[in-house]
Amino acid sequence: MDKHDKEQGKDMVRSALRELIQPFIDLAHTSRALLGVNISYVLEGITYFGVVGLLAIFFNDYIGLDDRQAGLMVGFLTGGITLAMLFLGATVDWIGVRKAFLYSLLFMLAGRVLLTASPGLGQSGIWHSAHIISMLGILGIILGYGIYQPAAYTAVKKFTTAKTAAMGYAMLYALMNLGGFLPGLISPPVRRAFNITGVFWLYIILTVAGIVVVAVIITRKAQEEATQNSISQEQNEEDALEKLSGKEKLKFYLKHFPLKDFRFLFFIFILIPVQTLFAHNWLTLPQYTSRAFEGFVQNNFEFFVNLNPILIFILTPVVTALTAKKNTYKMMIIGTLVMSVPTFLLALGPDVYTLMGYLILMTVGEAMWQPRFLQWVAEIAPRNMTGIYMGIGQFPWFLTKILTSLYSGWFLMKYCPDNTPVSELNTESMWLIYGLIAVSSPVVLFLTRKWMMKGFREKMQSPAD
Repeated sequence: MDKHDKEQGKDMVRSALRELIQPFIDLAHTSRALLGVNISYVLEGITYFGVVGLLAIFFNDYIGLDDRQAGLMVGFLTGGITLAMLFLGATVDWIGVRKAFLYSLLFMLAGRVLLTASPGLGQSGIWHSAHIISMLGILGIILGYGIYQPAAYTAVKKFTTAKTAAMGYAMLYALMNLGGFLPGLISPPVRRAFNITGVFWLYIILTVAGIVVVAVIITRKAQEEATQNSISQEQNEEDALEKLSGKEKLKFYLKHFPLKDFRFLFFIFILIPVQTLFAHNWLTLPQYTSRAFEGFVQNNFEFFVNLNPILIFILTPVVTALTAKKNTYKMMIIGTLVMSVPTFLLALGPDVYTLMGYLILMTVGEAMWQPRFLQWVAEIAPRNMTGIYMGIGQFPWFLTKILTSLYSGWFLMKYCPDNTPVSELNTESMWLIYGLIAVSSPVVLFLTRKWMMKGFREKMQSPAD
């Protein structure tokens, strides 16, 4: 290799590194308001996942519910939040990002205080006073989170530029998964010292910290500065919706309501099959890794079950930096394909290498498409309707959790039953079926690409294109 070839090789490496690093540099120079959103999102992610991880045991030990009843309470919270986004997403569009954050966090603060204090405020047992109070607490969390999540993605749309949008959405998604990982480090020592209620009080303190972050960092002045260089010139104009009467606002919403857009509905619902793999992370993987394996995997199955969130935190920004200039719809096809195909590795049988291959490749696929999907939903929304579009965009996720929970238990009982020798299990068939379900999403996205792109060609382009 001569000197010229070496110089060319060095230039290629430097160019590739610039392509990878530049989106991070651009994001680092974004607004104070976006920084506040990210800090708040980390705190809320820690709190949400930390509470959910202990909630069933809390209802067992402190409210006196059995496993089935406690599971229903966890479902009430997780399913209720997704459903609340459908109805409360528009709140962000009506009252603005800052107020939406503050109101939602106040709802969650009140709910978490009620939930944590409920054992001492009433009698334990199903439908007794402590149970009723705890459910009121969960209701407060549901109402708050139904506003908070759409507010976060609306804020990213408002506070990013064409250069930083893709990385802004990716970082938000990565930070959510970091929040899902950190309770595993924070919770155990606090729980051993102060029990589960002590952990919940710690998360209440973090909720208060989140309110302070929004109030102090995401000020009105910070919002104005952040929106000066926003993606859309329309966002720099005076907000015409604010001048409309309540009747005129309602008419505007009905005219542009996303449920009237068939392509939008088709797009979000066709993702349900591949999204079932998310639900299997907690509905199937814990039982699979603890029943179908022996030795290290069986004894440390929690490590494998919780590997996805930390991998997502690491991989999502990197994958987004490498693919930010790619067409969003193409990335959806490729990403869902990369996420679904590794499921067939598990159909080869229980093996630590195929398990790790599945977890890593599936996470790479998730990092490729999930943040871009959220970005796409936010960007196709008409001005002043980002919140409601984000809320409805999350509705299939609610259906996914419900539908997957209806059959996952039956599959485990048939193909991976408890107290059964590993040699007598048939997990290969279970994962083969799950793989066929998941891969239908990228197949249909590919087959309908011309029809989908015909009506959304401009809207479905990445802002970096």
